[in-house]
Amino acid sequence: QVQLVESGGGLVQAGGSLRLSCAASELIFRRSTMAWYRQGPGKQRELVAGFSSGSTTNYADSVKGRFTISRDNAKNTVYLQMNSLKPEDTAVYYCKMVIVATGYELWGQGTQVTVSA
Repeated sequence: QVQLVESGGGLVQAGGSLRLSCAASELIFRRSTMAWYRQGPGKQRELVAGFSSGSTTNYADSVKGRFTISRDNAKNTVYLQMNSLKPEDTAVYYCKMVIVATGYELWGQGTQVTVSA
């Protein structure tokens, strides 16, 4: 069964940094696009950062200049480096994979990020 395994969430003070990781099985990772979403308390899930075609990246306006998405194909892992964190970044962060050939979507279990003021 294909799974996405997320890690790296936690509690951090405002201005701090965290790095989230999302690992997938090798068979599908290289044939997929990856993205990070988040859902804050009482809010809808929103796109934070993602890869579109090839290595092109896109970011939510609220995180531009602070967050960086990257992927390591050798480790079948996508990362979200989050710097200069703000309390409003507090949310459950989800990794999403889309298999390009079929459009099949898979979500990770989510990892909590809490930023204290």
